[in-house]
Parts: sequence; C-alpha cells; structure tokens
Amino acid sequence: MTTAIQVYGGGNAMPISPYTPQASEVAQDRIDARALVAMFRRRLGIFLLVFLSILIIGLVLTFRQTPSYTAVAQVSLNVKQSALTPAGVGERPDLDRAEPSANFVDTQVEIIRSEAFARRVASALALPSDPRFTSLQEPRGIRTWITSWFTAPPKVARPTAAEAEAAAITYVQDGVTATRLNSTYALHISFSDTDPAMAARIVNEFARQYTEGSLAKKQVENRDSTAMIARRAEDLRARWQAADAAEQRYRIQHNLTSTQGLSLTEQEISTYNQAVAAARAALAEDQARLSTARAQLRSGSRGDDVGEALGSSVVSGLRANQSALSAQVAELTTRYGARHPDVLRANSQLAAIDKQISNEIARVISNLAAKTRVSEGRLASLSGTLSGAQAELAGNNAATVELNNLAQNNKTARSTYESYLTRYQEQLARLGTEQADASVLKLAAIPDTPTSPNILLNLILTTVLGFGFGLVAAFLTEMAFTGLTTGDDIEQRLGVRYLGAVPLLASVTKSAKSPPSAIAAEPRSAFAESIRSLRASITFAAHAPAKVIAITSALAQEGKTTTSICLARSMGLAGEKVVLVDCDLRRHGVSRFLRTEADRPGLMQVLRGEATLEAALVEDTATGMMVLPIAADDDFDGDLMIGDKMDGLLDALRDRFDVIVLDTAPVLPIADARLMLGKADVAVFVARWRKTPDHAIRSALRLLPLDRIHLAGIALTKVDIRKQARFGYGDSTYYYHDYKGYYA
Repeated sequence: MTTAIQVYGGGNAMPISPYTPQASEVAQDRIDARALVAMFRRRLGIFLLVFLSILIIGLVLTFRQTPSYTAVAQVSLNVKQSALTPAGVGERPDLDRAEPSANFVDTQVEIIRSEAFARRVASALALPSDPRFTSLQEPRGIRTWITSWFTAPPKVARPTAAEAEAAAITYVQDGVTATRLNSTYALHISFSDTDPAMAARIVNEFARQYTEGSLAKKQVENRDSTAMIARRAEDLRARWQAADAAEQRYRIQHNLTSTQGLSLTEQEISTYNQAVAAARAALAEDQARLSTARAQLRSGSRGDDVGEALGSSVVSGLRANQSALSAQVAELTTRYGARHPDVLRANSQLAAIDKQISNEIARVISNLAAKTRVSEGRLASLSGTLSGAQAELAGNNAATVELNNLAQNNKTARSTYESYLTRYQEQLARLGTEQADASVLKLAAIPDTPTSPNILLNLILTTVLGFGFGLVAAFLTEMAFTGLTTGDDIEQRLGVRYLGAVPLLASVTKSAKSPPSAIAAEPRSAFAESIRSLRASITFAAHAPAKVIAITSALAQEGKTTTSICLARSMGLAGEKVVLVDCDLRRHGVSRFLRTEADRPGLMQVLRGEATLEAALVEDTATGMMVLPIAADDDFDGDLMIGDKMDGLLDALRDRFDVIVLDTAPVLPIADARLMLGKADVAVFVARWRKTPDHAIRSALRLLPLDRIHLAGIALTKVDIRKQARFGYGDSTYYYHDYKGYYA
C-alpha cells in the first residue's frame, strides 16, 4: 500500500498566496501545432460532417447539371482607317489608327456583351418567335421545387410578345462571352448553350453583326442623331435666352450686384456656437459640484468632505483651531475633570468653532448655488444672441440663394446649347464617311464536346470548400465551447491554480463498482493515485498545514461528494485520523453513501445539543475514517451550520482529528455554502470535465469573499482518460498511455 504523505498536522492554517503562473506556463508567442492538432481531434466529428456534406452537395449539383456546349468565333479590329473628316471634340481621332489603346479594345468587348447588341442579334435570328421563348415555361429551380411540396403549382400564362423578346435578349446576353486574344487586336466571341447548333448559330450572328451590321447601324444612327441634335439645339437656344433674361430681371428687381454670402454673420454665428458650448460645459460643471455637495449633506455629512470646503482657507484655519481646542479639552478633562470651569469654557469655545465651520460650509454651498445661477443666465443670454444672429443670416441670404440658382441655370443652359451646336456641326461633316471597324477572321463550327460541367474542377473546388468550411466549423465550435478540458483551461481562462484530475472510473478500471470502493479495493490503481495526487496538490497550494478542507463546486452533479469521500478514505488508508462531515443539508450526499440507521443522530443533533459527538460519528471500517452524517429526517436549519456552534464543533474536531473534510453544498444555488467555506483552512473547487461552463465557475468565484476564503484551486472530475489521452494536449493525463504501466 502506498504510504500517505504526512502534511495535515495541527496548527492554524496560513492564507494561501495568489496563484502565479510559472515561467514554463506563460504562453509563448508562437503557434503550438500539437495544441491545434488536439483541437482538431476534439472536433473531428463536426469537421467530417461539414466536409462530407459540402462534398456530397457539390457532386450532386455537378451530376445534375445539363451538359453545355461552347462555340467560338474570331473577329479582328481594323487598326488602319483613312481620315475622311476632322476629329470631333472629345472623340477618338480617325487619322490612321495604327495603335488603338487597350481601353478602346476593352470598350469593344463590352459593346459585344451589351444588352443593345444582344437585342440586335436576337432580332436578326428571330429568337423572340422561337418556341423556347413563346411556349409555356414551367417554373424551375430549387426554390420552386421546395415550395411545390407545400403549395399547389402556380398557373403559368403564355408569354406575351414583350416577355418573349425580353427573355430572348436575356438568354443571348447571358450566354455570350467576348475576350481579347492576348495583346493582339483579335477578339474571341463565344456562346454557350445546351444545343451545340444553336450555340454556333448565335455566335456567328454576333460576329456578322459586329462587322457588317455595325457599319449599317452606324450610318442610320449618324443620320438620326444629326436630325435629333438640330432639333435639340434649337430648343436649348430658346431655354438659354429665357434663363439669361430671368437672371437679369432678378438682379434689377432686388438690386443685387454681387453673389457673395454674408461671411461676417457666419463667423459671428460660429463664435456664438463656441461660446454656447463653453457656457453649457461650465453650467454642467457648476451643477455637478452643487448637486454633489448637496447630496453629501443629505447623506449625513457635516460638510467636511465637500470639495469646495476642503479648499477653503477659512475652513482649514477653523479646523486647525478646532484640533488645538480638542487637544486642550482632552488635556484639561484629564487634569481637572469634566465639570471644571476651564473645561466648560474650552468646550464652549469648541462648540463656537464648530458652529463657525458649519456656517462657513453653508456659505460655500450658497456660493456654489449662486455660481450655478450665473452660469444659467450666461447660457440663456448667449443662446438668445445666437438665435438672433441666425435669423439675421437667414434673411440676408434669402435673396442671394435665389440669385445663385438663376445664375447657375443660366450658365448650364448656355453651356448645354453651345455643346449641342458644336456637335451638330461635326455630325453634318461626318454624314456618308462611315467605315467598318472590324472584320471576321473565323466563323464558329458546331461543337461536339461539352464544356460544362467540369467534373474534375468541381470536385477540387468542393473538396477545398469542404475542407475550409469544415475547419471553420471546427474552430467556431471550439471557440463556442465553454467547458474545461485541461489544466491550461483552468489556469488561463479562470486564473486559478489547477489541482489535478479525478478520472472517470470506467476509463481506468472495470473491476471497481464505485469510486469510493476503488480507493480501498484497488489502492494501486490510477484512480486511487489521482486522489493522492489531489492531496499533494492541496498541500503545495496551502503552503502551510491545513486541517479543515472544504470541497465545493459551482453547480450540482459535479462529483463534489464523490471527491470528498474518496479524499477522506485515501487519507484514512494512509493512517491519518480523518473525519468527513456532511455539510450539504439538502442532498445529504455523504449520508446516503453510509446508509446509516434512520434513528441515528447526525450533525444537526450535535449542533443543537441533542446528541453527543461520539454518538453521531460513524466509522468507515474499510479505511478507518470517521463520518459525521446528517440524519435522514432532520429538519433544515441553515443558521446552525454557519453560526458559532459550528465553529465550536470544528474546534472540537481539530483537537481530535488530523484532517477534517467538509462536503459542502454548491456555491451558486446555496448561500450557506459560501459561508461554510470561510470556516475551512482551505477550499477546493471541483468542476466536471467538459461539462461545467467556465462562466458558471467564474460567477461562483465572484460570490466568494476573497479576504475570508483560502482557495487552493480547482480540480477536474469525471475525466475520461481514454479521450483525454487522445485530444487533451497540455494536461498530465495526455501522457496516460506512457505511464499507465505503473498502476496495478
């Protein structure tokens, strides 16, 4: 049998110093690959779920796609054209374009992909009358498929001529693609469709429309634009003359010779705004001081702590006299007694000084109130002046604003008219001089191999997406997890010492029926060794002998009672004189473990004086520990547990036993547990592995009076060693497979 560590002697417990991480425990500024791998192994299930889901969805969508064919035609830009007319203002020159810019080529690409060009192609091929656009089209898509399960399919009407045309144009525009071939002046025009013959037919029409159709369209557009510009220029000339006349009439009517604003008034308003802001800040400060002083007086203060009174030289002088007289009164009283005339006279003088101090403080408060009223008056005056200046500015600027509008309208009308007049003259010179901009290099043949879907590319993309989203899901799940897995979690997230791990019994042995029985039946097992390790950790955390050890938790079902019983039994087997006290008045966890007689007295009877300590104690014959249970039919009386009688009982137990283990109630739901922890030399928190939220323990620790409770640290309970050894990197149990041969 392992020899017990003799650390629990007599004497008073010393306060436990705050936990400070050792140098090796401080986080290093690097990525720990093993910690990432451990996290990944913990979340392998969610990673595989997301990865496989995305992969399956991608493959299903890929194989459900209809094969698409792409036809390609080539056209070339004519880089040399004769200069027949002068270049217009703002236009690209037509003089021997030997090197068109990249922007020009990109513009031609966008023209081919434009809606207007798609309209020309659709009209030339008579696509609006094609059956695929004129026949009834059933709604398709995932949304339609989902809604069909819950609602009846909508009635579909035959498309109108406008709807058929719009559908054809959209179909053509969505399917066409135009790109530049490297840095040449050749353009690739491609079209994709499920019908290879239709794809070739449409892309060849794009090539013809861009070459032959563009020239004819350019001629018609030039004639139409010239006539339109002539009409528009005449209309704009009339508008300009009307706008100029309106501006001149308004200037004469309002006697305005300048359009400049009243900058002086605007500057005054800016200055007043700054002054108002400063006045509001000063008023807020004065009101805050006055309200603070009055609140101090209402709370029972004599004015000693009023800020203005503390800075008053008069009050300071009176305080000095008051201190001198107080010393004199004390000296005279000691020498002559309280009824001596000199003592009475000195007391009278002291009362007079007290009254003067009170009057001076009242005067200080009055000055604060007067200062606040002055600040209010100043703010009101500045606000009124600001309002007047703003009204004056609005009146002065009303006429100027309207004049600016008229002048701007006049300028815009004149500029627009002149631009149209120039454009009209250019269009007249250009009529009949149009030239083709491109020629066909190669017409498309009917494709025989589908280009979509690309199964290999889709497989790679879905694999990458699945892997990425799986990692993101794993990391998000880990970040949202609030349980405690390793000692690093306790020390880094809670800032509390980690005392050790109590394993789940089934993860280290299959022969023991319960954790308490494993202590006596298998003293050399990994479970029994973990309890001894917990004893050693409590010793090192205490820095001094601790006789009374309280075991508690934040919530119920954390393994608190089991840990208390196992710890006490381990001490008993080591030869310690130990007593286990059941302090959980609601659950009676330790008492249920003993299964004592129903009429046997317990802790509450001893505290009431109804039974002796000897009569209530129960011996654990297997380990030699003593247990002070709670009677099964005992009435709840929490005041006895936290009162002086409990202190007396603990003193009696200290004289008789080496160690006293208190099994208390959880801290969060039971207030008595917090007070019981203050009676112990050292307190130990237990948290259930990967179940207890860290915020629950943090809330429990905030409720504890740190000046009265000596917290040794936190221990993890019900740790599944098999899982911890796989993904609990950073914890001592991570290396369980390396040292498990030491256990029997």
